Amino acid sequence: QVQLVESGGGLVQTGGSLRLSCAASGTIFSINTMGWYRLTPGNQRALVATIQNTGFTNYADSVKGRFTISADNAKNTVYLQMNSLKPGDTAVYYCRLDQEGGNYWGQGTQVTVSS
Repeated sequence: QVQLVESGGGLVQTGGSLRLSCAASGTIFSINTMGWYRLTPGNQRALVATIQNTGFTNYADSVKGRFTISADNAKNTVYLQMNSLKPGDTAVYYCRLDQEGGNYWGQGTQVTVSS
């Protein structure tokens, strides 16, 4: 069992910033990738940003230059710094952890950007 506890969501105005955190606990062997996803209008989780254990990062085109993903390996925690937020970023954001033998999702944290 792996538990992912997310925090940092909230309501901000257009152009504002938020920093999401996701702390993993439980039966963690070796994390391959952690990342952030958000729901699409079709209720599919779409990639926002991921970070591999090598430090390699990947971003959705829509957030490049605005969002930054980082990780604290000692704390098994991943962060998403979101700057220059716009209403289109409004969504439930989910933390994801991929390790050998299992993939896990957080409960989601709401991000709302007001116009």
